[in-house]
This record gives sequence, structure tokens and C-alpha cells, in this order.
Amino acid sequence: MSTRPASAASAVAQLEARARAANSPLELAFSIANDSFGLLGFRQAFVMAGSGAQARLLTLSGLAPPTEDSPYLIWLRRSWPWVQEHVGASGGWLVSPLLETSEDVGPELKSAPAEIADGWLEWWPQGIYALPLRRRDGAILAWAAFLLDEQPDALHQQALQHLAVHWGYCWEMLGGKPRPSLRQRWKAMGRKRHAVWLALVVLCLLPVRQSALAPAEIVALDATTVAAALDGVVKTFHVRPNQAVRQGDLLLSLDETTLRNRLDVATQSVAVADAEWMAASQKAFDNLQSKGELTQLQGRAQEKRAELAAVQAQLDRIHVLAPHDGIAVFGAADDWLGRPVVTGERIMQVANPESAGVLIYMPVADALVLEENAPLKLFLTVRPLSPLRATVTETSYQSTLSPDNVASYRLRATLDPGQSLDDARIGLHGTAKVSGNWVVLIYYVLRRPLATLREWSGW
Repeated sequence: MSTRPASAASAVAQLEARARAANSPLELAFSIANDSFGLLGFRQAFVMAGSGAQARLLTLSGLAPPTEDSPYLIWLRRSWPWVQEHVGASGGWLVSPLLETSEDVGPELKSAPAEIADGWLEWWPQGIYALPLRRRDGAILAWAAFLLDEQPDALHQQALQHLAVHWGYCWEMLGGKPRPSLRQRWKAMGRKRHAVWLALVVLCLLPVRQSALAPAEIVALDATTVAAALDGVVKTFHVRPNQAVRQGDLLLSLDETTLRNRLDVATQSVAVADAEWMAASQKAFDNLQSKGELTQLQGRAQEKRAELAAVQAQLDRIHVLAPHDGIAVFGAADDWLGRPVVTGERIMQVANPESAGVLIYMPVADALVLEENAPLKLFLTVRPLSPLRATVTETSYQSTLSPDNVASYRLRATLDPGQSLDDARIGLHGTAKVSGNWVVLIYYVLRRPLATLREWSGW
């Protein structure tokens, strides 16, 4: 009595036991591709999940899960749809298309694409035996393929067919209940589809308010610019940024070295002019020529006195005082110390902290048609969960570059009354949500895509 059936039966039993012990479809595929060697003695085996062009390689015998795109794996993925088509839906034996003398090779195999024929000659043996692993309803879950030098005999083919049923059942149980596709679920709804269409139409016509997000900053609406009163160099700051000041408080001082030197020169010039005028006055009693120069010397003395008064007036302006009560708004003092300034150059602002407003830079790409007194919400970075309500009062006609170098429109807004302004400190940044007019939901969703399409197509 032959021992081959007993050996085949033992191998089948072991393969079934290992399939039942698998914890996932990937473990099952690894067992199929490696543990089946004792039954068939193949050159190579691999398992493809799915079917047709959507199939993907799960495992290759003797290797970990393939992750690299080697030339062989690329060829295998491209050739598998052709191989599956010629194996047939029920699976079976397929010989190399290069064996033209074989009676098993039909005209369709002899006319295989050159890419497939060349790859088969380089990597595969004489034939391939492929088996579909199906669900109980007949849907194909995966394919198990074995590369062999000769066709398996009837006993081994019967064993593989038996194992394919067992492997398919285990794969289905490990994979869980299949999720139907969107198309299948849509067809399963039946008459409910009409209600879904109606709900979608109603949803598209739902009125919503247009809105856009833009960077914003808390600014002072009532602020006085403090500028340099004369050309000079900033010497000292007497206040800190955002410090409260009162009217007449000393804010900053310019360097007085140059003016002090000019004052000394002007003082000496006045003394010389006075001395010359006094000497000419004394000589005028006896010398007619000195009497004629007296008026000229007196005018020169008055000129020098005027120059001295101008220098003294400039010295009085090197100390800049606060024009009214408020807070000093400027950057770091170190940015100004030792820096030359010209007359009229803005150095800081004295702002009223009770008149805080919002400055918004609305990007041109997100611009809306805003109504008068359009509402907005300001989400400060320091208070993201407590927005401030405001109303747009001013919009710029032309776009300018924002601090982020983005073409934007400048919007100004005033904070609505009745809100706590304790944390709305001037200089804080955040994001403003500006609300526009009312539109239907479908327009709100498609506004940007339609604008992009129009720019691209030129309609």
C-alpha cells in the first residue's frame, strides 16, 4: 500500500490546523505561502489579496512582507491580471507561454505580451498553479499561487482544492463581515433614496452667512502720534512700552551734545557782537565813520541774539512730553536708542486704552462683499475660547501688503459695548471671523472652487 495518500492527508491536516491558528489574514497568507512546501515542493509561492488589477501582493514564500519595489515585484504586479485571466475564475494550471510545442498551450498563450514572456523566462519555472480563495457567497477574497516545474497530479490537485475551501473560510472569518461599497449601500436604500435626494436639495438651499478668517490686531482708535521735534539722535527713553502716562510726563530725550556746542558758539557770538556795538557807540561821539557803522553793528548783535534764541528753543524741544493721559505704545526701547531721527518721524503713540479697536488684514483671495456695520468675532491668541464681538466701521478701497506680505484690504472695527476689555490690550493679535451677506449653502461651498475655475478657464 502506498504511503503517498497518507502523507498528503497528513500535510493537509497540518495546513488546516495552522490556518485555524492564524490571528489575521496576513498570518494566514504567510502560512499558505510557506507551510505548503511540504505538500507541493514548489519553487516559490505567493498570495495576492483581492482580484484582477486591484490585487495586491501580501506575502512571498521565504520573505517577510514585501515592501520594496524590486524589478521582480513590479513585473509580478503588472503580469498578475494577465495570469489570472488565463488561469480562469476556478483556478488551475497554467504553463509558460514560451512552451510552443506543448499541447496545453493554446494560441492565446503563445501570443502573450513580450514583457510577460520575458519575465516568465527570467524568473518563473515551467508553470504556475493558482487557486482562488472565496467567501461562502462565492466572492473572491484572494489568490494562492504556486510556481512548479511540473503539473501537480490529481491527488495533490484534489488536496489543494480542499485546502482552498478551508483557507477561504478562515480568511473570511478573520477578515470579519465585509463592508458594502457606497454603490451597494445606495442601491440597498430603495425608495429611501428619494428622501435622501430631497434632503440634499433642502440642505443645499439652506441659508448661511458668508464668512472669512483674517489676521487681526487690537489697536487704539484714539491715539496721538509722538514724533521727533527736530533732527537728532534718540538718547533716553523715560517710559516703558505700554506704560500708563499722564499729561506732561517726560517720554524721551534726544541727544543734546550738538545743540550745546551750538549754544556755546551762539553765546560767544552775541558777546562779541555786543562788544563791537558798545565800542562803536563810544567812538560815535568823536568819529563820524563809527557813527555810520553803529546801525550795522546793532543789527548784527540782534541777529546773533536771534540765533541764540533759536538754539535755546531747540534745546527746550529735546525733551518730549506726553500730550495727554494714556499709555505709551511703541516697540522695544533698544530699537530706538542711538538711532538718528528726522523732524516729524513717528517714534511712539500715546493712546487712550478705553478706545480699543480692531485692525484686520483681509486677504484679497478671501474678500467678501461686506454690508454696512458688518459683524465680526475676534479670537485673540491669549483668549481663544472667549471671542470679542465687534462691528466693521471702515474698509480700504485699495489693497496693500499686510505685515505678512500678503495683498490684503485693511478693515477697522470697533468693539461692541458691554464687553470686558481687561484682556483686550493694545497690541494683542488674533484671528477675526468677518461675516458677510446671506447666501445658500451650495454657493458658500462652491464659491472658491468656482472662482478658481473661472480664473483657470477664463469664462
